[in-house]
Amino acid sequence: MHAVGSMVVFTGDAPIPNLPELLAGDDFLIALAGPANSSVAMAMGPLIGPFIGTGAFQVESFSNGALTLTANESSWEGRPFLDKIEIAGHKSTRDQVLDLSVGRADLIEVPAEQLRQAHEQRLTVIASPPVDLLALAVADGDVLSNPNLRAAIALAVDRMAISNVIFQKQGEIAASLLPASVTGYSFLFPADRDLNKARELRGGLTPPPITLSTEGRPAMLLAAQRIALNLREAGFNVQVAGAGAPKHADIVLLRLTLQSNQPQAGLESLLRRVGVAIPVRENSPAGLFRVERDFLATHTLIPLLYLPRAYAVSGRVRDLRLSHDGEPLLGGASIQNSQ
Repeated sequence: MHAVGSMVVFTGDAPIPNLPELLAGDDFLIALAGPANSSVAMAMGPLIGPFIGTGAFQVESFSNGALTLTANESSWEGRPFLDKIEIAGHKSTRDQVLDLSVGRADLIEVPAEQLRQAHEQRLTVIASPPVDLLALAVADGDVLSNPNLRAAIALAVDRMAISNVIFQKQGEIAASLLPASVTGYSFLFPADRDLNKARELRGGLTPPPITLSTEGRPAMLLAAQRIALNLREAGFNVQVAGAGAPKHADIVLLRLTLQSNQPQAGLESLLRRVGVAIPVRENSPAGLFRVERDFLATHTLIPLLYLPRAYAVSGRVRDLRLSHDGEPLLGGASIQNSQ
């Protein structure tokens, strides 16, 4: 990649037909530079820095944990309908539902594990297809350098129990990197638990204690504890790292968002997220299947579930749609005047 005047030229040793799709992902976001001493840059530091967004909204202020966005008159998609958006973070789902019910909020996030409850409460819910992949990232060094141990971990996890009990049967059980709706071949990757085979692969080995960590969301912690129980049944000594745990862990429960609904670009972006910088040259279903199969055979990333992303909206919200990765497209939404 190099600059030629006002252009950027990409060169490679092979055709990259999915280059535009990859460049549209979050890994290659481009921002306009703004004044480094602005109040927003000083308040948000490395999160926003001295940058101005080029999308439908721009940052106006950030104070007391609330982010205020205003319409970008020069947006490349045209000016949005909404004049201003206020985003309040660090609120529990219960508090968000309360704000929605009393008119203090028009849009709230609904975790997948609470989707059924949201419907029972008769909330107006907008949900995406399964776009969030729950997967185990397994270190291939130290105590888990033996590939048989990593394969045993993959076979020991009870995906069905995690899906039914913790995530309330939302989404789909997965043993492939891409969901069935994108490729159509995910059924070729077996997702059933085989505890006897896991014990056989472990071969009587008693590896040192293994640390399993994840993010702080309650559902993710519950899933991690369930996975630890599964692995103990297979003969592993697993401890779940709690709050304030060290950064290094032998196994990490991740939530990875599928950033593209195009198989080739989606697969490459997922691999890049876990540190595998291998360009995906294949484009046919058979070729993509081979790429997935060969990578998953290392058992350094073990897919578990694909979950949807969902939001509840007030009765004032009109024309809200979700992007292919489940993000709300606020630039095209509007609010009905109550008067």
